[in-house]
Amino acid sequence: MSSSNEFPWDIGVYDAHCHPTDTMASIASIPHMKARTLTVMGTRGEDQELVQQTAQSLNAQNPLQEDRIIPCFGWHPWFSHQILIDNTKTTDSASQDAQTETETDIDAKKKHYTAVLAPSVAEDEEFLNFLPTPIPVSQLIAGTRKRLESHPHALVGEIGLDKSFRLPGAWTVKELGSRDEQITPGSREGRPLSPYKVKLEHQKALLKSQLQLAGEMQRAVSVHSVQAHGAVFDILKELWAGHEKVILSRRQRERRQDAEGALSEDEEDEQEASLKDPKPVQFPPRICMHSYSGPVEPIRQFMNKKNPSDVYFSFSAVINFTEAGLRKVGDVINILPEDRILIESDLHTAGTQMDELLEEAARQVCELRGWELRKGVQQLADNWKRFIFG
Repeated sequence: MSSSNEFPWDIGVYDAHCHPTDTMASIASIPHMKARTLTVMGTRGEDQELVQQTAQSLNAQNPLQEDRIIPCFGWHPWFSHQILIDNTKTTDSASQDAQTETETDIDAKKKHYTAVLAPSVAEDEEFLNFLPTPIPVSQLIAGTRKRLESHPHALVGEIGLDKSFRLPGAWTVKELGSRDEQITPGSREGRPLSPYKVKLEHQKALLKSQLQLAGEMQRAVSVHSVQAHGAVFDILKELWAGHEKVILSRRQRERRQDAEGALSEDEEDEQEASLKDPKPVQFPPRICMHSYSGPVEPIRQFMNKKNPSDVYFSFSAVINFTEAGLRKVGDVINILPEDRILIESDLHTAGTQMDELLEEAARQVCELRGWELRKGVQQLADNWKRFIFG
């Protein structure tokens, strides 16, 4: 007979947000993990294909069981400066590959980074030379769409806004010579930070494009938000406009029942939502605010019953259940409906540590909610399945 405190891995534990392709050497440990499925994020140019290959490889190993990997394809706000907003243009990728960087290209690159970074980078030639040639957002969206088409349950993520981050400085020759080759290129890797930030308006334009793609493909999204919950909500509100659910008051429901007799469940559901607009929607059906570290107040906006997207909130040991994070996360978790809570590791390495972080997050959520452990782990599993599959 198992102890009531023994962790119930048999129910199924699902990581709602992680980054194991940042350390490809750890991928081999995934089949031996206790966690059932990992929701693996793409963040930048270097990892999109790695996420796709990892999903294809590991999911093919167990075709009759649940997928080990749910792939996610998206461009993180930390790398948003690398994207050129060109929504009105079409990009011929073949001709772009063949194109050499002429003086005009150098000028265009400088113009782009001067426009999207603050303070101005115009006079910092060393840093400008280090920055990559920007990728047109039309090319990014086209590539993401193809990957989503190849994976029917894939998410758009990790996307979002971040007001606090600064770009890492340019690599030095010494740093390049000593970097860990097991780490996928493109991340900070401990480099000192530069003074440069990506302007919020540029981040918002990229986020909006990716949310619209998620709406077109009817895929869930995983959203990063640091000091930007209001700005994220404003973008969603803009995309939701005209599609808000119609919520009938109790009196209106009673009048309808008196007039039409008892309502079936389907009729009740139909009353709670407005008629479908014939125009394609531009917003995702389900949204996860990952490692949510904001206050209680924005949650009331995200959880408004009129919102046509279902919003979930995920929590991680590394962000939320630290000594500092615990002071406010309890109020947040307790105000949420029980069916909108997820757990995640947010870790860049698969294996034992990822399992340990997931168990810690699940135990913390259960303790804060007053859930018996098996009941709570089952609830978290059900929530993840609903978030991914609808």
